Amino acid sequence: MENDLKFKITRLHRMEGNTSVRAFVDIALNECLLLKGLRIIEGRRGLFVSMPREKGKDNKWYETIHPMSREVKEDISNVVLLAYHNNEY
Repeated sequence: MENDLKFKITRLHRMEGNTSVRAFVDIALNECLLLKGLRIIEGRRGLFVSMPREKGKDNKWYETIHPMSREVKEDISNVVLLAYHNNEY
């Protein structure tokens, strides 16, 4: 089933300034579900994609979207980072 997933970038907003967040990204899943608020982060080991998250009442951060497998998470990261590196959007 995972091979049937198609991801398409619908928005990639680059951030300027001295921040670890490099861009905010929205992606469509199979052109029927929009995932908003992914972030490209500059970490100690380079760029990575962070899923949307919100702060709970306990002041901890929780992902609001969580891929159910490593393969899906890698597919999302690959599509997002490729668009970022290719200066798309």
